[in-house]
Amino acid sequence: MSELFSQQALNALALERFKIVFGDKTVQPKLARLLALSDFAFRILSRFPEWGAWLLDDAQMKRRDCPAVFDFSAPLPDEQQAFAQLRHYRLKYWLKVMWLDLVADNPIDDSIGYISALSDTLIANAYQWAYSSCEVQSGSPKDEADNPLPMTVLGMGKLGGKELNFSSDIDLIFAYPRSISTTGGRRSIEAQVFYTRVAQKLIAALNQVTVDGQVFRVDMRLRPFGDSGPLVMSYAAMEDYYQDQGREWERYAMLKARPIGEPSAYWQEFYDLIRPFVYRRYIDFSVIDSLRKMKQMIAQEVRRKGLTNNIKLGAGGIREVEFIVQALQLIRGGRETPLQTSSLLTALEQLEALDIVPKEVKNTLYNHYLSLRKVEQYLQAFDDKQTQTLPDDTLACLRLSYLLQCQDYTQVEQTLQRIMEEVRTEFNQVIGEPPEEAVEDDDSAVYAWQSAEIMQLGECNATPCFPQWQADLEAFKSGLSKKQAGTRGRDILDKLIPALLRELSKQNIEPALARVFSVINKIVSRTAYLELLYENHGALTQLIKLCCHSAWIAEHIAKYPILLDELIDPQSLYKPLPLSAYHSEIQQLFLRIDEQDVETQMEALRQFKQTHQLKIAAADATGVLDIMKVSDHLTALAEAIIAKAVDIAWGHMVARYGAPQGATITEKGFAVIAYGKAGGYELGYNSDLDLVFVHNRDGESYTQGEKSISSRQFYMKLAQRLMHLFNTKTLSGMLYELDTRLRPEGNSGLLAINLESFYQYQLEQAWTWEHQALVRARMVLGEETMQTRFTEIRHGILTQKRDSTKLVDDVCKMREKMRQHLNQDNEQRFDLKQGVGGMTDIEFMSQYIVLQYSHTYPQMCKYTDNIRILEQAGAVAMIEELEMETLVSAYCLFRDRYHFNSLNQLGRAVERSEFTQYAQQVTQVWQRLLG
Repeated sequence: MSELFSQQALNALALERFKIVFGDKTVQPKLARLLALSDFAFRILSRFPEWGAWLLDDAQMKRRDCPAVFDFSAPLPDEQQAFAQLRHYRLKYWLKVMWLDLVADNPIDDSIGYISALSDTLIANAYQWAYSSCEVQSGSPKDEADNPLPMTVLGMGKLGGKELNFSSDIDLIFAYPRSISTTGGRRSIEAQVFYTRVAQKLIAALNQVTVDGQVFRVDMRLRPFGDSGPLVMSYAAMEDYYQDQGREWERYAMLKARPIGEPSAYWQEFYDLIRPFVYRRYIDFSVIDSLRKMKQMIAQEVRRKGLTNNIKLGAGGIREVEFIVQALQLIRGGRETPLQTSSLLTALEQLEALDIVPKEVKNTLYNHYLSLRKVEQYLQAFDDKQTQTLPDDTLACLRLSYLLQCQDYTQVEQTLQRIMEEVRTEFNQVIGEPPEEAVEDDDSAVYAWQSAEIMQLGECNATPCFPQWQADLEAFKSGLSKKQAGTRGRDILDKLIPALLRELSKQNIEPALARVFSVINKIVSRTAYLELLYENHGALTQLIKLCCHSAWIAEHIAKYPILLDELIDPQSLYKPLPLSAYHSEIQQLFLRIDEQDVETQMEALRQFKQTHQLKIAAADATGVLDIMKVSDHLTALAEAIIAKAVDIAWGHMVARYGAPQGATITEKGFAVIAYGKAGGYELGYNSDLDLVFVHNRDGESYTQGEKSISSRQFYMKLAQRLMHLFNTKTLSGMLYELDTRLRPEGNSGLLAINLESFYQYQLEQAWTWEHQALVRARMVLGEETMQTRFTEIRHGILTQKRDSTKLVDDVCKMREKMRQHLNQDNEQRFDLKQGVGGMTDIEFMSQYIVLQYSHTYPQMCKYTDNIRILEQAGAVAMIEELEMETLVSAYCLFRDRYHFNSLNQLGRAVERSEFTQYAQQVTQVWQRLLG
């Protein structure tokens, strides 16, 4: 059919229908066009021709108002009146939506949003009428303030997402917050009875077919227990149901749940009870298989009913866009709260913002979804029928071609085919088909698992790993009998372990299997994590790779299984943030966390550390980062966490006591000094933090809050709060172990001290070992004035002239004391850290050099790390160049091996013969410097 023919046919129908409705009145082209494009509009205007003038009022058509159906200040209408008013309202405003869509070419997202808002108004008014009608007879349940307790009406599906289509039915669930009997009526009844009557009356008001038609088809099958369940449930009963019996498809359904009507304080209570069921704390790949099965069931239904050309349920249709978005919401929404929305379009925007979906994919899905929704809207507006099937009658094909501005219906089909093919591609990327099972040639891995005999893996028979792997497999399988894996968990294990064995057989690393099993042992009762590894072969591959490289990484993941989420994206896994980006990254993370939610804040700090430590370790273990860069990254990570923890603790203290006089969030008057490895940029994976807290406020001044305390007390409490944030063991363990014993007067000293008091202590009371510690100290947090003052103090203390004999004696005595308590040396083993000629000897020498020579060479106290101190000492000839090179080389070698041993949990003692030459060279330099 040509475009010209379709236009002529529609024009003829328009004129014919206009004359039937409006008689001999002057033809209004837009009204005539509407009549030709919609049989439903033709029926409405035939009955209410006066509404034609309203449609022609541009001001009215531009408005998106949703006026109330009933005037509740007037006497309550009876059932017949109420039903008629509700239905007339729908006819009038759905006529307006048809005008917007078929005549005004309104954006589809605006139209579905407007229909949803109008539907909310109809449902809310019908509910209020039903509630008031029941209240006349039996009163209502009341809260403590004697206010009526409302029933919560939950809109589900597209209604919940504010994406309702033109002729959609509506899915509702009813709940009530408290089981309180009614008062104020002729006879008191139980809450369950009252709310059931309200629900029945509401359903009838919307669903019943009268001479004026029907407002909505109401579907209640999504409620707990479906058709066999009570029509309405209390919040408590609903919570019990979802905790004990909720199924995967119900998580998918409840994702779209949205309370409708007058906002109530109980809405948040509902969200709080349903959120843990819908969204899991971890990245949850268990939904993939469930959604895949749901899609398969839908496909079977489409085939059974012979539904062809269905733009909703067919391959690449509307439902597949919904599945893509909602799958990603369920997978990641527990950790990314912006995804906790019932709106598909909002969720898509957030998926792009969170870098979960690339911009081009988001644009494809967004635009194609709206294109398909527009076609769906047209199909349903033609005759107010809930259809998503492309037409086969001539008139509907003409209408659709005209509205989509296509030359003919073939072009319509070609356009929709392209759109749906592109959606299908994205659907397969996310939902896809089940992972491939073992092929016949590769049944050996399945047999190896089922029989617990590694020899079934032909490749590994001749490898030295075989005996150990056999023992590991037997131990793991034996231990499973004591685990609560559940039927689903065991099913997944029966697929996952063969996949693991197949992948591992390509390696030749003896401890690898035991390390991977240590991780799986921790997650065997948590099906979602098993699903993650099974559904993502890449994640399983990365787990094996990392476990092969490092025992520490294996233990770290086993300890914190939430880190398995990070294995999904290898590009991100092996690419730590730039050193300068940790601060901004943690700030972005906390923008999504409620400032009052202390528990979530503490978990977020720990998960941030664990996630980025894993990325650093992955890059380290695979050679992407060298040892110096690893420590730089671990130090930068710790500094970002310290800064954020101080902000959190500050917020808590200011909320309670107010801020000290003159202090602000950016100029707190509070600073953190890092000592030891943190101060010297040498943090390891398991390092604790040696910190000292200082402030610059007058201790006699007071805070500005209602519960005012002295500034001294405030900063003490701030430091105590920080200790709590760091040292408390939560589900995700301890953040860092904070050690504050290096503060003035140690454990008996103030936890937070004035910076000038810190100076006086260092000047007048500090021991030599405390000045040694100051060599490695730097301020890692504090405003510029405090940074400058600390630099002055440190410079002044370190450049003091010292008694050489006493300094040598003090340094040697402290070193010998440490060696007696900590050394693991023996004839065969060399302690890399505490042994004679080891790392600590080099550190003590660098500290001695700074304390001995900074009076003459002030530049010696510039750096806090050993390497640059030694290089500076060589530059000013305090030690010979060969000595400097010897110490630097030995220190780097020892640190590198110490670090490798830490990653593989081998301890710090090594074969003495391997390092004898280096230890002797270090000892020779020690003897020259310190005798």
